[in-house]
This record gives sequence, structure tokens and C-alpha cells, in this order.
Amino acid sequence: MKILVVDDEALLVKGIRFNLQNEGYKVITASDGLEALQLVQTQNPDLVVLDVMMPNMDGMTACSKIREFSDVPIILLTAKTEDMDKLMGFDHGADDYLTKPFNILELKARIRALLRRAGTAERRTPSHHLTTGSITLDLDGRNAYKSGVMVELTAKEFDVIEFLMRNPNRVYSREALLDTIWAYEYRSDIRTVDVHIRRLREKLEENPAEPKHILTKWGVGYYFKK
Repeated sequence: MKILVVDDEALLVKGIRFNLQNEGYKVITASDGLEALQLVQTQNPDLVVLDVMMPNMDGMTACSKIREFSDVPIILLTAKTEDMDKLMGFDHGADDYLTKPFNILELKARIRALLRRAGTAERRTPSHHLTTGSITLDLDGRNAYKSGVMVELTAKEFDVIEFLMRNPNRVYSREALLDTIWAYEYRSDIRTVDVHIRRLREKLEENPAEPKHILTKWGVGYYFKK
């Protein structure tokens, strides 16, 4: 697995690279968002660790631009702790968010979780497609379609919609979805689920304001209606 680490703090990059290489990953690095864009296009990494505060192009902007052509899993790194900053990161297409200073063991655990989800769709199912109404998931290629037209989803968005479509008409609380999809406790960022549901509706529903499939059970959670 190849991981791109993007940060303008040289010592931090050196430390992350050392630890990830010891885990067997191939690590490439960049010091700003512009360089990161070029490397995603030319090196095709399996995951990106992306700092938010950088010169030339900040991480939020770089994340948005990467999402224009790639669904590579992205973990944002930042010194900011406000919930709104985290939600902005998810709105820009990030799959996960880690606040500095962080424990390298936690970073490695989150990398493993994202890579596992991005690479095990075929092993999870004998069926290659899930289809309900105008929504189709290609489980082999991890692509989503609305009325036959491909829709770009992030790795985490795909995980959420796949899980809900595999378990139709069953309501899941935000906590249950966080525990199942994110695979670790993320209680302080409970609205993460709301952001992903909203983006899935915008991308997959014919009328996001009146969704037919990705529904809310008020006071309980979310479910997928067949």
C-alpha cells in the first residue's frame, strides 16, 4: 500500500514516514497542497494524510480538488479542534479527521480501518451490484450510479450507502453508524453522520429535499427504504 503524507512540518513528516514504513507501507511525501495534487494524479496513492494549514494551497482546498477526480481515502490533520472545522473537512470530501497533537498509534489504526474498507468490497459479498430504484452500487469497482450515470462518492460515503442498502428498512442511530462504519469511538463528532447522509442525498436522490430512499426516523436515526 502506498500512502501520501502531506505537511509543511518536515519533522512531523519524517516521523510519520518512519512509523508507516516500519508497518510495511510505501510512503511518498509533499509539503503543500499543489504538490499533493500532482502526486495523487501521477503516483495514485492508496490513501492520503493531508494537513490543513499549508502554504500555496491549504488542505481543505486540496481535498476538494482531489475529490474532482479521485475517491482516494483522505485523513485530514489539523491543530484546530472546533466541531465546525471538522464538519467543513467532511464537506470538502475528507473521510476522517485527526487533531494535532495525535498519537501515532491512533493514526495507524485509522489508516488501517480506511484501507480495509476501501479494499474489501469484493470479499464482503458474492453479489456484484446492489440496486434500488435509480440507485445502483457496483461493489467490485466501488462506484455508484444514479439513473445509470456515475456519481463520485468518497470512500466513506460509499461505505455508508453500501451498509444501509445491505440492511434495508432497518433504522440505525448515529452512534450505531459511527461504531459500524468508522469502527472506533467518535462521539464528539456525532454530526459526522448527518453530513454524510446529507451529501449522499444530494448525490443519489432525485429530489434531496424529499428523499425516497435515504430516510430519517426522527429521534432515532437513518435507514434505507427499498
